Amino acid sequence: MKTQRWFTPWVLVLPALAWLLVFSVWPSINTLRLSFTDAKPLGGDVDFVGLRNYTDMLHDGDVRTALLNSVIYMAICLPLLTILPLLLAVLVEKKLPGIAFFRTAFYVPVIASAVVVGLIWTWLLDDRGLINNLARHLHLITEPVPFLTDRWLLLISAISLTVWKGLGYYMIVYLAALGNVRKDLHEAAAIDGAGAVRRFLTVTVPGVRGTMFLVSILVSVAALRVFSELYILTGGKGGPGGKDQSLVMLIQQYAGGFYGDFGYASALSVLLFVVTLIPMIVLARLNLRSER
Repeated sequence: MKTQRWFTPWVLVLPALAWLLVFSVWPSINTLRLSFTDAKPLGGDVDFVGLRNYTDMLHDGDVRTALLNSVIYMAICLPLLTILPLLLAVLVEKKLPGIAFFRTAFYVPVIASAVVVGLIWTWLLDDRGLINNLARHLHLITEPVPFLTDRWLLLISAISLTVWKGLGYYMIVYLAALGNVRKDLHEAAAIDGAGAVRRFLTVTVPGVRGTMFLVSILVSVAALRVFSELYILTGGKGGPGGKDQSLVMLIQQYAGGFYGDFGYASALSVLLFVVTLIPMIVLARLNLRSER
């Protein structure tokens, strides 16, 4: 038998390591470097400006608004997309005739293009859209509900779209986790007289606690990085007066075009990275505390 050479494992991981360095580590380091400069899209002289981009952010009202929108987005999406998909998974987990149809129906929004979904919701929620027209014909309203022109209604509409589109994806994640929950525990709890709700809280939830932690992390990160929903529903304008912009939309706005500001956009990207880390750390600490 030939002895394995010491460098063989390194040769095997070299492609993945190169990919990680080129497409993940280096862009992150370069973004941090650019955040201390006044770099422009067209190149030219790049001057070191120190912390000026970061101090400008502190006095930028658009940044505060975008940060507030992103945090509200995460605060609402996090509980909804952590709990609702679990309830949905419990319902469709049962082996009943025709249950595959419902599983597929719930998953269809996940594979649909974000642009197509956004356009459909725009058509539904517009002042002359289906929902307003239907409500008028039923004499429920006299004036159209400004789903897409009111700051807070627009934000809620975008959150609803995100929740609707994400339900199926996280439902599949929970379905895989439910397969590992021991059936004998359910049977023992039922023999002890526990109802469906009590069995869900005392057997199912503890059994998928690790998956709930994973889902909550994924949801919080995705919500803080929201872009397509708000961009499409607002037509790229960020809502009335730009009051519905997210941090990612603001980064795209500063980094886009020939006269963009790469330095400031990079500083905003660093801010987004730090803001994204906060819920991850909090959730990780809560998870560790619950395991003790």
